[in-house]
Amino acid sequence: MYNLKTRLAKMFLALLLFLIIFESYMYCHFPSQIEIIEGEKSDFKISFPFTIDNIGELEKIIVLERKNGNYVPFKKQYEIQSLTKGKSNIRIKLLGFLPLKNIEVNVIDKVYLMPGGHSIGVKLDTRGVIVVAFSDIIGLDGKKHNPAREAGIRKGDAILEINGVKVKDSDHVIELLNNAKNETVEVKIERKGKIFTTEVRLIKSRDERQYKLGAWIRDKTAGIGTLTFFDPKTKIFGALGHGITDIDTGFLLPVEDGQIMTARVSSVQQGKKGLPGELRGIFFESRDKIGEIEKNTKFGIYGVLHKDISNNIYNKPLPIGLQSEVREGKAYILTTVEDEQINKYEVEIVKVQKQLVPNQKSMIIKVTDKNLLKKTGGIVQGMSGSPIIQNGKIIGAVTHVFINDPTKGYGLYIEWMLKQSGIKYTNNKEFAQVE
Repeated sequence: MYNLKTRLAKMFLALLLFLIIFESYMYCHFPSQIEIIEGEKSDFKISFPFTIDNIGELEKIIVLERKNGNYVPFKKQYEIQSLTKGKSNIRIKLLGFLPLKNIEVNVIDKVYLMPGGHSIGVKLDTRGVIVVAFSDIIGLDGKKHNPAREAGIRKGDAILEINGVKVKDSDHVIELLNNAKNETVEVKIERKGKIFTTEVRLIKSRDERQYKLGAWIRDKTAGIGTLTFFDPKTKIFGALGHGITDIDTGFLLPVEDGQIMTARVSSVQQGKKGLPGELRGIFFESRDKIGEIEKNTKFGIYGVLHKDISNNIYNKPLPIGLQSEVREGKAYILTTVEDEQINKYEVEIVKVQKQLVPNQKSMIIKVTDKNLLKKTGGIVQGMSGSPIIQNGKIIGAVTHVFINDPTKGYGLYIEWMLKQSGIKYTNNKEFAQVE
C-alpha cells in the first residue's frame, strides 16, 4: 500500500512537471495574436504532436491551407491567407483532438508611411530635474552631509515638486530651496513611473552659504539622430528606434517638452573596432523646428510634425512590412551622412529574430554598401532611426551598432514602433502599449 501511494505521488509530480514545462513551451513557441495586413499571407510552422485548425472558418476572414513542399518528418507548414479586415481564430491541438491554445488572427488595414532618413536635431526638456550623482556638503558645523541621499532619493530619480511648487529647471531648484521658510522641505519624486514624496532636511553650505540638496541634477539634453517615418495623414512621426536615456544613470528621460529640428551633418567620425563612430551635425533651435516630441520610449521618440518635410528618395508613402514578411537577404537603409542629403545604402539582413513581444534587437544587419563603408566605416551614432527598406516596404529601423564590428548592428521591427506611435491601424481595437 505504501509503495502504491509513493508511485502515485511520483506520477502526480511527474505530470505536474510535464504540464509546467508544456505550458512554458506553448507560451514561448506560439503567440497569442498574429497580425496580417489585408491581402497578405503569413506562414505558420507546427511540429508533431501539435496540429492546427481554423475555428473561425465561417467568418471568411482568413483561409488556412497546408503548404506542399519538401517532406520533413513530424513538421507541417501552413499558409494563413487574409481575405478581409477583421478578427478570426486558429486553435492549436495536441494529437489532433485536445485543444490547447487559441490564437487570434487580426487582419489589419494596409498602412502607408513616408520613410525618413532625415538627420534631425533632438532637444529634450525633462519633466522636473534628474538626479545624476551625489556630492557631500560641508555644513556650517564643519561636517559632511548629504540631504538628498539621507532622505532616500536615488540616482535616476526625477524631482518634480518642492513644497508643492512644480520644478522648472536646475536654477529653479536652487531658488526654491533658498526661499523655503523651514529647514525641512517636502519633495515629490518620480522613480520608474511611480510617484511619492519624501522630506528633506536642508543643510546650508559652509562655503556658498546656500541651502543645497547634495545632488547633481540635469534638466535637458540634445543630440543628433535620424527620422524613421511619419504618417502623411496625422503627421505623427517616429525616430531613433531607441529611447533617450541619461548618459550618467542610463535611465529613460521623462519628457516635459521637446522638439526635433532639421540638422545638417557637418562631419563624420568613422567607426572602428572597439570605438563607435559618430555623425556630427548642426541645428538651430530658433529656425529649424519641425515637430514636437510627445513620448520618449524604449523603442524611440514620437510626436507630431508641424512643418511639411520631403524625402529626396521617395515622393510617395511606402507600405509597412510586418515581421512575418521580413527575410534574410538584401535590404536598404535611408540615412544622411553628409549635409542634408538622404541617400539609399545597401545592407544585408543576416539574422531575423522571432519576437512575441517588443524588443530592440529584432534583426541583425550588415552594411555592404562600399560608399557607406568608405564614409562611415559602417553604422555610427546618429544613424539610429534610419529606416530599413526591403521589397519596397518599411520593415524597421536601425537601433544599435556592434562595438567590435561597426559594419553590423541591430534593427527594430517597424510594428513595434507603430504600437508606440499612437497611429490607429488596427481594425477593431488597439494592441496593448508596451513601455
